[in-house]
Amino acid sequence: MKKDNSIDKFKKEVDWNIERIGKNKKLQTLGRNFAVQAALNKYLYNFTWLGRPILQYPQDMYAMQELIWRIKPDLVIETGIAHGGSLILSASILELINGKGRVLGIDINIRKHNRKEIEKHRMFKRISMIEGSSTDSIVLARVKKTAKGKKRVLVFLDSNHTKDHVFRELELYSPFVTRGSYIVVFDGLVEYMPIGSNKRPWDKGNNPLTAVKTFLKSHKDFKVDKKIESKLLITAATGGYLKRIY
Repeated sequence: MKKDNSIDKFKKEVDWNIERIGKNKKLQTLGRNFAVQAALNKYLYNFTWLGRPILQYPQDMYAMQELIWRIKPDLVIETGIAHGGSLILSASILELINGKGRVLGIDINIRKHNRKEIEKHRMFKRISMIEGSSTDSIVLARVKKTAKGKKRVLVFLDSNHTKDHVFRELELYSPFVTRGSYIVVFDGLVEYMPIGSNKRPWDKGNNPLTAVKTFLKSHKDFKVDKKIESKLLITAATGGYLKRIY
């Protein structure tokens, strides 16, 4: 019986399309310009995942669920909780995978009303939360205890976006990432936004993207997965999809 290779043909077509888009400088610029303007208008505040606000671009949400589905991690570590939508997203994909995967969320300040809504959500059964700074030694000790023995670990960094803080997170959390998995650094887009537009400590030259560039100089075991950014076109995680290659 002749093998049907229609699926392989489609995958090759998709790969070719992504490569073509990645080389289209005009399209890439349009995508980034849209992302910047959207951020200035709080576009990412408009969305929810299973009822909880998720402060992410829909394109990044797609990428997150694709990574979780493909890697099938035993543990997803997330720094930055906010309303909890990202925790719910990760937990819901793990639920569909139907394994024992867990989500660990870390935030320096988990607001009471957000904690209440997260804890009553049906996906909370897969979620644990730690209140404290992601770079605090006591918090890190708890993370290490949770991650011990896990074969596949995926990390999302989305807390304080200053260069120093993100670089420290990369140093502390990259060792948890298993080969073939990712540490995703959000909000590198700040580097391309108008100076002073954030009204936060982070800005052009002092943001997640600048932290990533410094980190990669001394961590050759990670590389930017440019294919993901090429296919998304619109992303807040500019230069931030980092894959562990060995």
